[in-house]
Amino acid sequence: MGEVILTMKDIDKSFPGVHALDHVNFEVKRGEVHALMGENGAGKSTLMKVLTGIYQKDSGTITYKGKETEFHNTREAQDAGVVIVHQELNMIGDLTVAQNIFIGREPKKGIRVDDKKMIEDSKKLFQDLNIEIDPREKMSNLTVGKQQMCEIAKAISHKAEVIIFDEPSAALTEKEIADLFEIIKDLRKKGLGIVYISHRMDEIKVITDRVTVMRDGGYVGTLITAESSKEDIINMMVGRVIYEDPKEHSMVAPDAPVVLKVEHLNAGKMVQDVSFELHKGEILGFSGLMGAGRTETARALFGADPKQSGTISIMDKSGQLREVTINSPQDAVKYGIGYLSEDRRRYGVVVQKSVTENTTLATMEEFCNGLFINKSKEKKVTEKYVKELATKTPTTDQLVVNLSGGNQQKVVIAKWLTRDSEILIFDEPTRGIDVGAKNEIYKLMSKLAAEGKSIIMISSEMTEILRMSDRIIIMCEGKVTGNIDISEATQERIMDKATRNIE
Repeated sequence: MGEVILTMKDIDKSFPGVHALDHVNFEVKRGEVHALMGENGAGKSTLMKVLTGIYQKDSGTITYKGKETEFHNTREAQDAGVVIVHQELNMIGDLTVAQNIFIGREPKKGIRVDDKKMIEDSKKLFQDLNIEIDPREKMSNLTVGKQQMCEIAKAISHKAEVIIFDEPSAALTEKEIADLFEIIKDLRKKGLGIVYISHRMDEIKVITDRVTVMRDGGYVGTLITAESSKEDIINMMVGRVIYEDPKEHSMVAPDAPVVLKVEHLNAGKMVQDVSFELHKGEILGFSGLMGAGRTETARALFGADPKQSGTISIMDKSGQLREVTINSPQDAVKYGIGYLSEDRRRYGVVVQKSVTENTTLATMEEFCNGLFINKSKEKKVTEKYVKELATKTPTTDQLVVNLSGGNQQKVVIAKWLTRDSEILIFDEPTRGIDVGAKNEIYKLMSKLAAEGKSIIMISSEMTEILRMSDRIIIMCEGKVTGNIDISEATQERIMDKATRNIE
C-alpha cells in the first residue's frame, strides 16, 4: 500500500429526523482495497454520497491528493478521478457498449460523433482490463456480470484514481465474481485506491487489505483484514455476537399436515416436472446454482408466470388438501400465499410510497370505509409491525425509498403478515442485507414457522440454507435433483445434487 490518497475526517450529515453521519472518519491509500462495512442503515452509502457530491456534508473535511476538497455533484467527482460503480447498474439497454461508456462525452469529428474512435477507445479499455466484450454489442444483450465490467471500464475511462464498488457481487455468478476479483487485483497493482462495500464476509477476507466498520451513522474502527477474524468484524458491526451454526434437525412436528402439494409442475425450460410438498410450520429450503429454476418455480406457483401443466393443492379451512387454480398473483393471494421477490425494489415495494401505504398494500379493502381509507387503523397496524420487526424508520410516513435495504425487506414482510398469508415464499430474503439485519430476518422466519406459518425459502447462500431449512429441495437445470432432511444435509451433498444434470 502506498500513500494516503483520500481522507474523510469528522464527517457529519443530518436529514429531517435522522442523524445519518456522526463525525465519521475514513481513509484510502493508493494500491489498497479498503472495505466499508456496517449494518443496513449504518451510513455507508450516505458517506460515499457525501464523498461523490450527491449530498453535501454539514461539517468535517475531505482531503483528496493532499488538498481539502468538496465535490458539488458526481460530474465534479468523476472529473477529479473519484468514481462509484453502483449496485443498481446505470446502463441504457438500447445503446451499444461504447455509447454507454462515453455517454455525454462522446469523441467528436467536427460536429458529428466519431463512432470509430469511440469503439477503438472502448476496445483499449477492455484490453487494459483483460476483458472480452464487443463495444458494438447492444448493452441489453450482455449478462449482468458483463454489464458490470462495462461500468468498471466506464469508471476507468474517467481516469479514476479512487473507485467505489457498492455491493458489486450481489447479482453475479461465482465465475463472474472470480473475474471481478482479478480486475480489482489488477487495479490495486496499478496504484488505484479502492473502496469495497459488501455484506459478504467471505469476500472481505479474500479481496480486502483493511476494513472500516460503521454503526448507527458513527465510526467504530478500522482493522487490518489479515489480522482480524470474521467474528471480530461482525462484533464491531452489530455490537453483539451472532452465531451462524447450521440447524441440526428439523423443527417440524412428525405429524404436521401438508399445506401445499405441487405435482408435475411444468413452466417452460426452467421448470420441468417439479413436485414437492410443504408441511405446516416448515421452512423448506430451495437450493441450486444460478439458473437452476428455483425462482421460476416460485413464480409459476404464485401465478406470476404461466404454467403449462401440473397441479397445485392447498389445505383449506377444514384441513383438507384441495386442488386450486392459480392463474395470477391475485389467485395466489386469495389462497393464502405471499411472495417476497428477490428484487424487492421492483416487485416488493412501491418505493415512492410511505411505510404505511406499503404495509397495507395487499389488504387495502380491510382499511376502506366506502370511498375513504381509515388512516388511524392503517397507522396502528403499521406501527405494530414496525415495532415487531424492529424496522428502522423515523415515522411510518417515511417514504420507503429513504430506508436501507434491510428495512425495505422488513416492510415487504409486514405487507404479507398484514395479509395473514399462511404460506410465504421468501426468494433470496437476505440479498444485499447486512449480517445484523440477516439475523433479525432469520429470527423472524423461525418465529413465523413456530407459529404455524409455512415458508419456502430460496437462497443462493449455502450457510443460509443449512442454518434455516428443515428440509432442502435441490434443483438443477429446471429439475428437482434432491430432497434432503436437514439432519442429513452437508454442503458437499447439496453441491453434488446441484450439479447432477451438468456435464
